[in-house]
Amino acid sequence: MGDTRATAGAVPDPGLPPVITCREPGSFAHGVMAERHPALIEQVREAFPYGPGQHRALDALLRETLHGVVEPLGPGSADRALWLEWGEEYVGRPWFDAPFLWAESYFYRRLLGAVGYFDEGPWQGVDPFAPFKRAELRGDTVEEELRSLDDLAAVPADERATALLQASLWGNRADLGFRGPSGESVPGEADTRLVADDSAALWSLLPPGSPATVAFVADNTGRELIPDLVLIDHLLEHGHADRVVLHVKPCPYYVSDAMTADVVDCLRRLCGAPGEAGAIGARVWAAMGSGRLDVRTHAFFRAPFPYERMPEDLRAELAAATVTILKGDLNYRRLVGDRLWPATTPFAGPTAYFPGPVAALRTLKSDVVVGLEARTLERLESSGRAWRTSGTHALVQVRAQLSAPPRTG
Repeated sequence: MGDTRATAGAVPDPGLPPVITCREPGSFAHGVMAERHPALIEQVREAFPYGPGQHRALDALLRETLHGVVEPLGPGSADRALWLEWGEEYVGRPWFDAPFLWAESYFYRRLLGAVGYFDEGPWQGVDPFAPFKRAELRGDTVEEELRSLDDLAAVPADERATALLQASLWGNRADLGFRGPSGESVPGEADTRLVADDSAALWSLLPPGSPATVAFVADNTGRELIPDLVLIDHLLEHGHADRVVLHVKPCPYYVSDAMTADVVDCLRRLCGAPGEAGAIGARVWAAMGSGRLDVRTHAFFRAPFPYERMPEDLRAELAAATVTILKGDLNYRRLVGDRLWPATTPFAGPTAYFPGPVAALRTLKSDVVVGLEARTLERLESSGRAWRTSGTHALVQVRAQLSAPPRTG
């Protein structure tokens, strides 16, 4: 699975903007901690016939996150020492004072612990989010999206590539953690004008006939992962890549984040569909069998840190790729750093450390964003919409070359 140790952080750079925390009432991060996480605890509680011990643990987690201080993992937890190292400066302090990225990650680790995911017993390894994922795969929306692939079968390859990239990008809206109190998707019509669009730069890295290896770091399963698999099929089938490495999470994380089991569920859904969807599923299945599509994971994908602190084994693997495609909002936050960057900060700056060409495909569902042109930012700010956090806006950003020596620490 890889080294779990993150590269040690250096003394904070006073020239960097502040890290986003959950402290500010009315902020997006505060709302996630104060509203979304309690709602998620209740949804998980109701999704399984958990016993009294798990109900008590969920109640305790709810009280602690809302009114208490960060507590360490229990003495029997195999990763207790690791999380104590990762969170030594936050343990004993209110949850709302911790960095947003760290607090979210630790919340999900604690939620898994509360339901017995890591403990020996009948609930070990049972994904608490599986019912939500499976319900989405069975939904009518997925059925309609699979049927729509028939309409693309005869479209010229370049137009098909553009359409499939857009489908993969906007599939990121399908985030089971991005719900209102009722459990329904947060409303908001997508704005098809991307706030940044480096699609041409991405395709220039992957010309047809290329011997490229693409590292594809997945985000959500279900309605996002299926378009991702369809895009991967296109990259392989039309010679944009000779090989794709699909990186997924090593355990349940952020409600709908994809694990290997979710890849298999989505692939079976594709293979069981008629028409073009079924043909794509068969090709992806064969690609996995031949090694042209390799599914991997790494413990760092659930670490509470930006990618700048990735361990050396993961850094070396991504450095060997022709391009690394990072899907989704969480990967974006980890790529550029979950900080209050000025939105016009050039994308190449915060990503200069990354060990090779990198592309971000993301719908905006949190505050952090960089790489916008001044006139685009002005238009968005004057729109009156919560464009940073509503999932209605999206971007494709690419840094094709190493723009500076990687920062250490």
